[in-house]
Amino acid sequence: MNKSERKKTKRLYIGNVPIGDGAAVAVQSMTKTDTRDIKKTVRQIKQLELAGCEIIRVAVPDMEAARALGEIKRKIKIPLIADIHFNYMLALEAIFQGVDGLRINPGNIGAKWKVKEVVNAAKDKKVPIRIGVNAGSLPKDLLQKYGDPTAQAMVEAAERHIEILEELDFHDIKVSLKASDVLKTVEAYNLFSNKHDYPLHVGITETGPIPEGVVKSAIGIGMLLLEGIGDTVRVSLTDSPVIEVNVAYEILRVTGLREYGVEIISCPTCGRCEVDIKKMVKQVKNALKNIKKPLKVAVMGCAVNGPGEAREADYGIAGGRAQGIVFVKGKIVKTVKESEVVKALLDEIKP
Repeated sequence: MNKSERKKTKRLYIGNVPIGDGAAVAVQSMTKTDTRDIKKTVRQIKQLELAGCEIIRVAVPDMEAARALGEIKRKIKIPLIADIHFNYMLALEAIFQGVDGLRINPGNIGAKWKVKEVVNAAKDKKVPIRIGVNAGSLPKDLLQKYGDPTAQAMVEAAERHIEILEELDFHDIKVSLKASDVLKTVEAYNLFSNKHDYPLHVGITETGPIPEGVVKSAIGIGMLLLEGIGDTVRVSLTDSPVIEVNVAYEILRVTGLREYGVEIISCPTCGRCEVDIKKMVKQVKNALKNIKKPLKVAVMGCAVNGPGEAREADYGIAGGRAQGIVFVKGKIVKTVKESEVVKALLDEIKP
């Protein structure tokens, strides 16, 4: 993918992170702590920052959670989004506490004057609003109209919320259209993208545990990114949010949209393998996990594909018959004992 092939969308900012109009696709996650527990929430966000998360969203179920946002915001480095449903007072408090973005559907917060209060506060503080449509919570009349939570119903639901904001002259809008069904999600984003130029937050919702959730996310998000759709991404797993961020970066790397961190190329092993590849990969991965610059490292186990793949990487090792070869930029730099090959590799990467 080239950046020129991405769908043209409007530019907005979540804190200092540019979104849309050709900006790098940003990686977002959501905390899984009780937002009212400031200490635990900040600890998790800091873990996510180390993993490379660029935007964080937190649930705001009540006023106590909303009032905690200011202290959370002061203790973290990345932009903070408040996820709010129905209660406009929570949105006003979140803005007062200094959040960088809101996820709130204006059609669900009651009377027009309530929406206007939120919009005026958001305008004043330059806080963008994400309209988040979920196939599992569409309006009853749209379900009756379409018979099911179809992609068309999801797009129409988003357009209703957008119309409310546009009538109040608010245009700092980001949109998501998520379902747990991959093909339905992809169809909804395509339909919307063909009609509108608002930036899109893409993801497959409620994908479940690993590996099922990783597969569904990779296919759905990957399909959209390869079609040029998507300005921010969130992988939703029944697992650690740090793993969500790691998976998101892998998807962006494979689709050619971001270069980030260490890519490990390793063989699956077979009857030809004469070294403990699984152990070696684990050692290399753990040792290099905090490196953020793009780096390709090959860990191969035999003389068939090993040397060739290792030569294609920035650094690599190929093992066999109690010894290993270390490569740097395609050239053999040393041959060592099998027991020393991982250390020899790491010495070359981090001299």
